[in-house]
Amino acid sequence: MIELFKHILHLDFVWLFANYDTAIYIILFLVIFIETGLVAMPFLPGDSLLFTAGLFAASGELNLGALLGLLFLAAVLGDNCNYWIGRTIGLKIFNVKFRGNPIVKMKHLESTEVFFEKNGIKAIIMARFVPFVRTFAPFAAGIGKMNYRKYLMFDILGGFLWIFSLTLAGYMLGEVEWIRKHIDLVCLGIIFISVFPMILSFLKSKMGAKNA
Repeated sequence: MIELFKHILHLDFVWLFANYDTAIYIILFLVIFIETGLVAMPFLPGDSLLFTAGLFAASGELNLGALLGLLFLAAVLGDNCNYWIGRTIGLKIFNVKFRGNPIVKMKHLESTEVFFEKNGIKAIIMARFVPFVRTFAPFAAGIGKMNYRKYLMFDILGGFLWIFSLTLAGYMLGEVEWIRKHIDLVCLGIIFISVFPMILSFLKSKMGAKNA
């Protein structure tokens, strides 16, 4: 299990194909479900995994239609699981500890709440493209007891845009030789682009506090 986890974090699709063959679809489904559905697992690859999966679909090693359908389902089910965890358990989860350390950090929820304050209901859609916020947004919506019908509508739209845009981007760019040879660099670039808005917001808040 530890070996599998290590290769998932490194997006080692070659190893996954060699060891799991078609079961790779189940693994990809579970990674997206867990990253969006369990508030304690925000560090799993999301954006970069979708893009890389699209690259392998372009080479014919994965079926694009099955990939899009499964990952979209995983994203929606994961978010809804996270919403109901927040709605039923709420802040009590921050008291759960493993080896003396909290399994969920309050600072991530606080940054997500700031994200909601700035962007309103559209944050449900925008959060899909921001690591960590993506995991905590449905949890925060559940804690705040956001109207479920409204939440579900925006969540489905956000899930569709996130899964299809990044996976199809990988699929369409999959034949570009430079990208296939430099997947690691491309994934790092995707991660940087994803977290850049948070970095910018952090720097602005620091500058504002300094000026005050």
